[in-house]
Amino acid sequence: MALQRDSLKADSIGRKNGQLPGALLPGHRIVAFYGNIRSKGMGILGREPKEQMMVKFDQVLKEWQAADPSIPVLPALHSVTITAQSAAGADGKYRLMNSASTIAETRAWAKEKNAILFLDVQVGLSDLEHELPKLTEYLKDPTIHLGIDPEFAMVTKKVRPGKKIGTYDAKDVNFAINFLARIVSENHLPPKILMVHRFTKGMLTNYKDIKLDPRVQVIMDMDGWGDPILKKDSYKAYIKKEPVQYTGFKLFYEYDIKRKPYHMMTPKEVLTELDPVPLYVQYQ
Repeated sequence: MALQRDSLKADSIGRKNGQLPGALLPGHRIVAFYGNIRSKGMGILGREPKEQMMVKFDQVLKEWQAADPSIPVLPALHSVTITAQSAAGADGKYRLMNSASTIAETRAWAKEKNAILFLDVQVGLSDLEHELPKLTEYLKDPTIHLGIDPEFAMVTKKVRPGKKIGTYDAKDVNFAINFLARIVSENHLPPKILMVHRFTKGMLTNYKDIKLDPRVQVIMDMDGWGDPILKKDSYKAYIKKEPVQYTGFKLFYEYDIKRKPYHMMTPKEVLTELDPVPLYVQYQ
C-alpha cells in the first residue's frame, strides 16, 4: 500500500512567498464585530438585540468604506467559541465550547451579512493540540477562519484564567498555522486567516520563529483598551516592532471610553495615526 502523502508537504506549496488563489489579504480590509451571541458581557456581538446590533454594524462598515475607498471592506463576525472559564469543569481545564446550536446560529448570522466568520479559542489550562481539532468540521467551510487568544492560555502560568495574562510561544502559533494549512490542502480551500490577539510583550514569545505558510494568512491584532495614546504606543511596541505578517487593531465600545476625556478612535484616526495601517479592525 502506498504511503499517504503528508498534505503539509504538498508539491504545489513549494514557494513561501506570493499569494494563493482566493487569499483575502491584502486585497480587503476586514472589519469585525466581536463577542458571543449568547453573552451581553463579551462584546458587541451579543450585547444588543440582533437587529439593533446589525444596524450599528452596517453603519460601521459604511464609515470604514468611506474613510478608505481604495480597499473593499469585508465584514466579519468574530465569535468566542471556546471560552475560558472561572470554574475548572469536569476535566479541570477551565474552558467551555459553545453548543452546536449556538455555533449554527452564529454561522447563520454571518451568512445573512455575507460576512466571514472567525471562531475564537481561549484554551484555559488546555492547549491548542486538544482544542483546535474540535473545530475541524467548521473550518472546512471556506468562509470560516480562526482566532487564538494568548491572554487565556494558562498552561505555563499554572493558574486559572483571569489570575494572570497568559502566553503563547511561536511553536503554538506554528501549530495553529500547520493545523489550518492541512485543512486548506486536504479540502482544496482558499487560504485561511489566523488572528492572534496581543497587547503585551509576554503574550507572544519568539515571534521570529513563526514559520509562515501561504495557505494561512496571519494577523497580529493589538487588543488593548484605553486612551488612544496608550493604544498607539502598544501597537508600535508589540505589533510594529515584532512584525509577523498582517496587522490588526481593536476598538472597545465600553472600555475605550471608560475615563474622560478618552474616546474610541475613529476610522480616520486609525488610518492616519497607525503605521502600518491595519487590514483587520475589530470592535468589542
